[in-house]
Amino acid sequence: MNYVIRSIRADEWPAAKKLRLAALQDPVAHLAFLETYEEAVARPDSFWEERAEGAAEGAAGAQQIIAEGPDGEWVGTLTVLVEEAGTKDWAGFPVERRQGHVVGVFVRPEYRGIGLTEVLFDAGAEWAWGIGAERVRLIVHEENGRAQRLYRKVGFVPSGVVVPLEQTPGEIELEFVLERDGS
Repeated sequence: MNYVIRSIRADEWPAAKKLRLAALQDPVAHLAFLETYEEAVARPDSFWEERAEGAAEGAAGAQQIIAEGPDGEWVGTLTVLVEEAGTKDWAGFPVERRQGHVVGVFVRPEYRGIGLTEVLFDAGAEWAWGIGAERVRLIVHEENGRAQRLYRKVGFVPSGVVVPLEQTPGEIELEFVLERDGS
């Protein structure tokens, strides 16, 4: 595999924006992301600059990891957010221990099935363990079976936590976790 797996640099925000917009045009984007293409494309460049800076190499609170093809094209990504014990997460649930929260998982369709997602998850977990996370988690829509199968394949298991979606009453997301010891 001739792909470089690495954290983004802050000045690479245009490429980060381009990949995010591609992700939001995926057929399952409505299940995978809490943002629409229309919302994202309307954001000013300053938003994308700040977002990249906050998740770039050396940032403490988040890390965006990308798969870069031999031609320099970004073909996949995920971001790990740090959630500190004693705080509340995005859904208002208490965070009991320091953990990584994986968001924004996307691989361009023509690059799926060749192992890039697995390598991105390995890099994300490695970064989380390196900053002292005790576990890594993610939230996945109950109807996103493709993503659930992938997450199980890379070692995540359902925790039993169910997150109701405020913006779409009646729909839920499920928490999947990867413990530091691999269980």
